[in-house]
Amino acid sequence: MDHSEPALALFDSDGPDLGGTGMTDTTGPAIDELSRPLADRLRPRTLGQVVGQEHLLDDEAPIGRMVERQHLVSMVLWGPPGCGKTTIARLLADAAGLVFAPLSATFSGVADLRRVFRDAEQRRARGRRTLLFVDEIHRFNRAQQDSFLPYVEDGTVVLVGATTENPSFELNGALLSRSQVFVLKRLDEQALQTLTTRAEELTGRRLPLTGEARQALLALADGDGRYLLNMAEQLQSLPTGTGPLDAAGLARQVQQRAPLYDKAQEGHYNLISALHKAMRGSDPDAALYWLARMLEGGEDPLFIARRLVRFAGEDVGMADPSAVQQALAAWDVYERLGSPEGELALAQAVVYLATAPKSIAVYRGFGAAGKSARRTGSLMPPPHILNAPTRLMKNLGYGKDYQYDPDAPDGFSGAEYFPQNMDRETYYRPIEHGHEAEIGRRLKHWARLRAQRRHPDSG
Repeated sequence: MDHSEPALALFDSDGPDLGGTGMTDTTGPAIDELSRPLADRLRPRTLGQVVGQEHLLDDEAPIGRMVERQHLVSMVLWGPPGCGKTTIARLLADAAGLVFAPLSATFSGVADLRRVFRDAEQRRARGRRTLLFVDEIHRFNRAQQDSFLPYVEDGTVVLVGATTENPSFELNGALLSRSQVFVLKRLDEQALQTLTTRAEELTGRRLPLTGEARQALLALADGDGRYLLNMAEQLQSLPTGTGPLDAAGLARQVQQRAPLYDKAQEGHYNLISALHKAMRGSDPDAALYWLARMLEGGEDPLFIARRLVRFAGEDVGMADPSAVQQALAAWDVYERLGSPEGELALAQAVVYLATAPKSIAVYRGFGAAGKSARRTGSLMPPPHILNAPTRLMKNLGYGKDYQYDPDAPDGFSGAEYFPQNMDRETYYRPIEHGHEAEIGRRLKHWARLRAQRRHPDSG
């Protein structure tokens, strides 16, 4: 074991694996077993003990095959908190016989990186390889990420980065091209139940909960194994004879955390996309769920209000012209009432938009018109629709033969409003349901009248 190396003072958020079996660059005094947190005492000692990530760790899974071949490549472990990223990295070092060198991007700088790389080069000269684990790797800036490249490329280190953020947005393309990205799942109910059972077996004490409260405990964990074990430790510290607690009693003993949601990162965009898609798919129940998720996560309600107005114009459009009014009214009500009273107005708008007929005819038509505008440049409007406030303009034909539609037969003149040197285009194509069905009938009627006025002899 490589204990002659100086200890790294910078650990990942889980802390050093003082009870682990992997070779590591950390040293420290022995700690009494019972004084260690339950989550640390239950840390898996083999990859087979890791729960919830079988899609990566089973014998036929990607990481499992690497371990079988004893050939690890640099990788990025992307997943939510408490799903096992740090534990897997430690166990990979153990399984492959590599020195485990942990580093936290939260507390590290250029000097720390230089020291880590220097130590890894020295080990390599002695025939030892290093697994460099970087927790929160997305917190390193682009230049710092670039510093990894030569050491990853020449095999000085096997880099294992851990991140809760989407690597596509947060990591350099050059670093991603030299690494494999593995997506870890939030722990499902079965995995959380396994952890709960292990905690009870280790301590020899069953959690003082009813069956209903036990399910509530798993729900409170929200897929985070570390958080589950911390709550279990709280419950096992209650006086002997406590319980069994029901769901309400559990809520009094453990504090419920806010749902995992980062208003500035991927979770923000994922949930607003889910809300948008549910409304577009005319599913008010799913739309209300995603609205509630965003509000529970602390999203700015005015951001949601703005997106509802956008949705009304883009996805409902002229199929229900009052949709945008409903969205604007919800925005106005929320600004007047605030939370939580104003949130009901947002919910009402969500239901209205989800149940409204949908049409993107205006959206598509405006896009097509924009392409024509860019293609045709600065063509002038036809002279007959231009105002002529001066004699010169009148002499140039401005306003000549202009037909005032309200005075025309059927209230429609059939005049041309496109530029003279441009063929007529059709951009707006209304759909056959909602309010646009009636609009479509009008447009067809006007098209027939336009053809008759231009070619009266055609019948």
